[in-house]
Amino acid sequence: SAVSSLDIMTYLWYPDNVGRLILERAVEAAKRGVHVRMIVDDLLTTGQDQYFIELENHPNIEFRLFNPWSSRGNLAARGAEMIAEMERLNSRMHDKLIIVDGRAAVIGGRNIGDHYFGLNEDYNFHDLDLLGFGHIASQCNAMFDHFWNSEWVVSAMFLPGEEDDEFAKESWNTIQQKNRSAEALNSIGIKVADWSSELEAITGQLRIGTSVVAYDATSAEKLDQSMFGTMFAFLDRAQSELLVTNAYVIPSQNAIDWMQRLDDRGVDVRILTNSLASNDVPAVNSHYEIWRDDLLDAGVQLYELRADPAIKSIVNIPPTEGDFVGLHTKSAVVDRRWSFVGSMNFDPRSARINTEMGVFVDSPELAEDLARVMLRDMQGENAWQVLLDEDGDPYWVNSDETVTSQPARDGTQRIMNVIMKVVPREQN
Repeated sequence: SAVSSLDIMTYLWYPDNVGRLILERAVEAAKRGVHVRMIVDDLLTTGQDQYFIELENHPNIEFRLFNPWSSRGNLAARGAEMIAEMERLNSRMHDKLIIVDGRAAVIGGRNIGDHYFGLNEDYNFHDLDLLGFGHIASQCNAMFDHFWNSEWVVSAMFLPGEEDDEFAKESWNTIQQKNRSAEALNSIGIKVADWSSELEAITGQLRIGTSVVAYDATSAEKLDQSMFGTMFAFLDRAQSELLVTNAYVIPSQNAIDWMQRLDDRGVDVRILTNSLASNDVPAVNSHYEIWRDDLLDAGVQLYELRADPAIKSIVNIPPTEGDFVGLHTKSAVVDRRWSFVGSMNFDPRSARINTEMGVFVDSPELAEDLARVMLRDMQGENAWQVLLDEDGDPYWVNSDETVTSQPARDGTQRIMNVIMKVVPREQN
């Protein structure tokens, strides 16, 4: 529906069904005169350079890469480069943002790929976005422009290679053909549609509020990792209730002590994160599990997503049926007044290595809406509640059963959970 501009920044953009469809829509917008700008983190873009060059050479598209590799297309060379420049190349842009016409913005943790949109046959993520209009979009414009003009971002015009009209034509035809033959996209709709009725229906769901868009900024020499402090200053506002849904939780003793202080002042703290069974990153669970007892002792009501939750029916988009559901949401509600939605996990990588972003909203109505979703996800049909027995050992309870070992999909996952303990905590 964009008329004048479309800005997209993302950590991951996969060349799968969803990735191709969103790319096609963006190019179609450019063809009708919309100015399209894209920023993609360069971590996993091997072999895509010619596509980036063709996009950059479209008259209405500008394409830039965050923290690009010097080595292009050679995995062995990239491995050597990573060893030589670990500190720089380990820092990635984890932000996700879409802005339309400078007036509407989508903010959250969702990358562009099938398993973030319910279209992957292996597993799909339960994720969350916030759609905002007005001043929030102006704040997002400022953030996007900051990254767009950052010394960490490089235009695709500087990539090695030249424009190839024949490659562009063949690639465009292939993208369109694959999109039209993809059965997984049938439920979404492959043809360009008139979304007027859907947009009109959203009007009744909008909530009035004020917002602050926060993000880790960049400078010539380093990344300004301020998001972590901003996040916990926000959470520390809680006087009666704090609800947190976060995919990857690896606390520290300081975080445990802080949660204990919340409990001491009477704050009801509930946290939903991934179980081993629902986790797509074994190393995260390996470092999270040692803190379970401490979280519970600090008064936290702790929940872990089931791999087979009842909400699987709304995570998967027919006809796709993923084998399991993982949690990818990053959200919080404070005292049913303030809400947070963004990209930031509660782990060392988000705190000290990657750039992160999110929006803090003051709106009791929005907070109630978000709290309702979060509490639904914590119910027994969707999550395990972790409790301690009389001996201080954890056990897991859901609507169907009680178990004394952490839920896992299979024995291989349990083995990987042990092996991945060797991965440094700071890299998760």
